[in-house]
Amino acid sequence: MLTHHRRPVSLTWLSTDLPLLTNLDTLGIVYQKDRYWFHLMLKQPLLPEQDAQENHLDRETQQLLWLEISPYRVIMTQQGTGKIAYRHFWEEGVFGSSHFWFNGLMSDEGTAFRLRNFTRRLTLKGQTFPEYLRIEYELWTPNLQLGHYALHLEIHP
Repeated sequence: MLTHHRRPVSLTWLSTDLPLLTNLDTLGIVYQKDRYWFHLMLKQPLLPEQDAQENHLDRETQQLLWLEISPYRVIMTQQGTGKIAYRHFWEEGVFGSSHFWFNGLMSDEGTAFRLRNFTRRLTLKGQTFPEYLRIEYELWTPNLQLGHYALHLEIHP
């Protein structure tokens, strides 16, 4: 039986090599698919400067973040009508994939590319409900490491 819960969520993405840091505090909906398998849906709010510049944008066209979470692997997808979409697949000790799509940024058609990621550590806490997730990973082209990153997610009661 599919159950869902609305919870405040804090999501932080950072680079340990570069000055990159992104925080998102929003309301999420957690769907319990199985005993240890969850889906988390987040609406990514517009940034204040985007909101001022794009006030004609319908709120329903905002980007959605969708995370499939289990103790062994996490898949995160950003989708919507924005210019950038992506999908990351992380599993501890495994080279996963990171796909990126740029819609209309470089030409009339969309552009896509794929990178590899190596997940150094995947930590999920919460006995029967996810409360804390941390993913530490490296991002790679075929021959070059592009840095070390961490994704930190807290689902508040």
